[in-house]
Amino acid sequence: MIALHDLLSADVALAEGSAPVCRDGAVLLDRAAFRARVAGLLELVRAHDAPRCALCIDDPFEFACALFALFACGKEPVIPANAAPGYLADLAGAYDFMLTDADLPPFVASAHVHAAAHTAYPIDPHAPLTLYTSGSSGAPKPIRKTLAQFNAEIHTLEQQWGALIGDATMLSSVPHHHIYGLLFRVLWPLAAGRAFDRAIGMEPLQLQARIAQCGATAIVSTPAQLSRWPALSGFAALTPAPRAFFSSGGPLAADAAQPYAAAYGAAPLEIYGSTETGGIAWRRQDESDAWRPVAGAEVRGDDDGALCVRSPHLDHDGWYRTGDRIAFDADGRFRLQGRLDRLLKLGGKRVSLPELEARLALHPYIAQAALVPLEGVSRERVGAVVALTEAGGAALRDEGRVALAKTLRRHLANYFDAVVLPRHWRFRVSLPFDARGKLPANAVAAAFAARAEGMEVLAETRFGNTLHYVLRVPQSLVHFAGHFPGLPILPGVVQVDWAARLAAGHWPRVRQVASVDRLKFMAPVSPGAVLELTLAYDVARRRVQFAYRLDGRECASGVLVHREDA
Repeated sequence: MIALHDLLSADVALAEGSAPVCRDGAVLLDRAAFRARVAGLLELVRAHDAPRCALCIDDPFEFACALFALFACGKEPVIPANAAPGYLADLAGAYDFMLTDADLPPFVASAHVHAAAHTAYPIDPHAPLTLYTSGSSGAPKPIRKTLAQFNAEIHTLEQQWGALIGDATMLSSVPHHHIYGLLFRVLWPLAAGRAFDRAIGMEPLQLQARIAQCGATAIVSTPAQLSRWPALSGFAALTPAPRAFFSSGGPLAADAAQPYAAAYGAAPLEIYGSTETGGIAWRRQDESDAWRPVAGAEVRGDDDGALCVRSPHLDHDGWYRTGDRIAFDADGRFRLQGRLDRLLKLGGKRVSLPELEARLALHPYIAQAALVPLEGVSRERVGAVVALTEAGGAALRDEGRVALAKTLRRHLANYFDAVVLPRHWRFRVSLPFDARGKLPANAVAAAFAARAEGMEVLAETRFGNTLHYVLRVPQSLVHFAGHFPGLPILPGVVQVDWAARLAAGHWPRVRQVASVDRLKFMAPVSPGAVLELTLAYDVARRRVQFAYRLDGRECASGVLVHREDA
């Protein structure tokens, strides 16, 4: 292992010049090529007098070279979590200039061996580097670390798994803009003299092509990717078998880990940690679903169950309190019991629900927004319950809820990775605040379940004395039983009841229905149908006219007349 701050030293240039760095198809770029490319980028970096540079380079080899060119010039790399325009605009005050793939001059690998490759470039062992993650306050959170912290962590990784990995090439589907990808894909291989692959292998068939070219490999991926691979062609036939599958960014489901154990003799090595703490613990689910600390790390539980960690990956010698609640078992290992704050891991990326809510609230269609993690869906998902402005209600009425959800997702895509965006939406006149003015998470989550009356309320808007609803009729609704065998149809009395209950929720005087006039049923309603319901209240005449539409055509209508003293 070479210390990261020594990668550009004269001694390493002489002794390790031919050590592999990056596989680019059939070409192997070695440490001499790496040093030559760094030297070639120094002039570009020095042209900027300012000290802080945002690195938005997608090519992992070019990223590594630019990163160490910045270190060699005494500048501070700033690594945004993504390159979405709105996100970068928010960070404008955090960096002075930016480097992208398009800013870099061409590099011809065959011409890399020259005097520059043997020149020493001293690097401060404690050089700073800033990454960004989601803070609980709702804004991107800068995490300032030092090269020494990264150096300590890659030595932990090598101590823990270096013998298992050996001379394997690191194949990755993980971007290097986050700490997991930065460590496993770039810094650990660089220091260990182990090649990383320049391509991003995303599917088993692509992996097999890369393995055929690289030989021995280790796979660096996320739970979202690893969960999909067993169902894809070629999964169990990777040859030679990867020496290890690494996973981080969130827990891997047990039923996703099992196929790896069956096909390759070991479940993926899952790494638990954060940008602030670095790696904390690991597990292999064919051995245990509990986590054990990585080498050199100590863990304990706080009074409220919060996990506290002390390790060389931190910038101090004390204990660091995380936002995760844990429970220890009899063997001193621990299991995660959920978050103590409102940070989530979605598709391997950390996101702050307050940040998503704050961004949603900036859209002119949104009056208020509340987000909640959803359980019981096939993958990790976030649900958004939003109260619409008058303009938002008009957009819902004119364009429909699907188009409105797409509009809001496009708005959020300016700031967040697509994988963290809400997939489930509920539109409301107001949010479900309780009597104390609080917004209970269970009340927000309830918006995604069927109401006690049986229907799911997908959308709700109000214009004066007119309400408009979009309702989904659950497949398993009890009212379909026996009505009719072999041809389930929603009973008309249920439709009338739903209209009355929804009307009374906004106009309490409607609770006492005296009669139902002009009642018509024009088309049957089947399980799973999505209905549009309009309720128009004529206060003076004490009546609510209701009309259901199905697939654009009216299917039921009537008038609810309530008592005068209601």
